[in-house]
Amino acid sequence: MPRARTAGATALAAAAATLMMFPGQAQAAGSVHIAKIWYDSPGSDKRSNASLNGEWVQIKNSTTKPVSLKGWKLTDASRHAYTFKAFTLKAGKTVTVRTGKGTNTGTTVFQQRAAYVWNNDKDKATLTRSSGAVHDTCSYNSTRSDYKNC
Repeated sequence: MPRARTAGATALAAAAATLMMFPGQAQAAGSVHIAKIWYDSPGSDKRSNASLNGEWVQIKNSTTKPVSLKGWKLTDASRHAYTFKAFTLKAGKTVTVRTGKGTNTGTTVFQQRAAYVWNNDKDKATLTRSSGAVHDTCSYNSTRSDYKNC
């Protein structure tokens, strides 16, 4: 191999290694995003509160600052919507949005529903900011699993 090509390949490899060591600003800053959807609750779908709360969506804040989710919405493809009331997602933490009834905490909120939201075969979760702008989505299309890591 000619010397010029070897030097060029070495420079290219060094540049790629530098990019991997120092991710882009968006990656370094983190995000608030849908992390996981557990769409097929364990056992029979009998609409018990335990079964309804067996389906959930986790939203993660991978930033270094708390984020107010007040007015943000989580919706499915059929437009069932959960709107966050006054809620702050702490830096590096997750909040679990359960379908059924319960008392909200700093890590879990409840949609207070008596029917399932997430289809067991395919659906799409959309996280929308209070401004109405779509912030993140996660889709699944499988019955081979009960959940989707987003």
